[in-house]
Amino acid sequence: MKVSVIFHSMYGHVFKMAESVAAGAKEVKGAEVSLLRVKETLSDDIIAKMGATDAIKAFAHIPEATLEDLSTADAVIFGTPTRYGNMSAQMKTFIDSTGTLWMKDMLVGKVASVFTSTATQHGGQESTILSFHVPLFHLGFIVVGLPYTEKRLMGVQTVSGGSPYGSSTIAAPDGSRQPTNDELAMARFQGRHVADIARRLSATK
Repeated sequence: MKVSVIFHSMYGHVFKMAESVAAGAKEVKGAEVSLLRVKETLSDDIIAKMGATDAIKAFAHIPEATLEDLSTADAVIFGTPTRYGNMSAQMKTFIDSTGTLWMKDMLVGKVASVFTSTATQHGGQESTILSFHVPLFHLGFIVVGLPYTEKRLMGVQTVSGGSPYGSSTIAAPDGSRQPTNDELAMARFQGRHVADIARRLSATK
């Protein structure tokens, strides 16, 4: 049972969440988990001006995702930073490349889920994930969120990401805030939850 965790990250926040998602998925018996990144479309000089060169180097060793990583997976968990309440252009470019898979119905019935990172507490935590769901439905995925059996969603004592739509983290406008233990735990729960659903669906085939 194959699980692909596919992410785009600029300053490393989504990468850290992706590692926790993948760790959770690996807890499910029989899960073969791949951690993958989408191709960066910005030039090196633009990335340098954004102050993201060192952050990107930290996960440059992660293989780039291909369409085969979608077509051969039983579940795909996508991670993206938010861009004005939507997925990043880099992730959208990858999603937009799936036309050949869509034409052949190759993603229908596979499990998918989404996690994200935003600069501020209300900067697209929910809208980014919900808007990401739209192309996933078009592609035929079975979309899975983060249920309230993950009780950290109920916490109100501290500022935290996370919603029933998926795990998330808050980076702060300058990127200084890193994912908290609670946010990473929710990401891990999401990975395990999605992989378990994919396992159960695979068993019925």
